[in-house]
Amino acid sequence: MIQVKNEQQVLQQGLQILLANMEPSEVAKFWAACHLGNGDYLKTKDVLFDQESVASLYGKVLDFQESNRKK
Repeated sequence: MIQVKNEQQVLQQGLQILLANMEPSEVAKFWAACHLGNGDYLKTKDVLFDQESVASLYGKVLDFQESNRKK
């Protein structure tokens, strides 16, 4: 069976590889050079979570976790 990793899992694996093979300062410079983490989170979250409440997002998180446990 082929298991496809989601984007977050791939990013976590990549970061672990970088940290295992590079100095932390080099990882930070690499991260900065790739412009990872750029943008205005406050504007992005307003667009992504418009019409959402804490309760509705919490329900979606629980659903997501439950669906991933079954895999």
